[in-house]
Amino acid sequence: MRNRLALPILAALLAPVAALAQSPVEITSDQFVMNEAEHEAVFTGNVVVVHPNVTVWAPRVVATYGEGGTSDIETFLASGGNVRLKTKDQDATGDQALYTPGDQLLRLTGNVRVVNASGTVDATELVVNLATNVSTFTSSGSGRVTGVFTSQ
Repeated sequence: MRNRLALPILAALLAPVAALAQSPVEITSDQFVMNEAEHEAVFTGNVVVVHPNVTVWAPRVVATYGEGGTSDIETFLASGGNVRLKTKDQDATGDQALYTPGDQLLRLTGNVRVVNASGTVDATELVVNLATNVSTFTSSGSGRVTGVFTSQ
């Protein structure tokens, strides 16, 4: 489902995620493993990622990086269920969130819910193309994308 109403819900929430690889972030977790051979930074246990515009909570976060080191993020994966992305105005939850800076795609999958003052959208998957500002909600199986929008 492509829905123009969904863009205002998502634009402020997801645009700051694009900057995760470029802006300073604070990450706390129960454990941190840096695997230089695999070019991975793995955070596990009550992970909280704080960026000036967005906070991400997840049981596990894995950042893979290229030859440029940790400032060259290739993927950012928050997983383990109970993944949450929150800004001042918006809140999105799902089972997993994958952001790839190279193509500027954010995929939030599994029990997706996006909430703000304008409404709520539920789906199985949300794909946001930050380069084109197109958000696509889909559902699998017999489920359907649902949205409840309120007038301001």
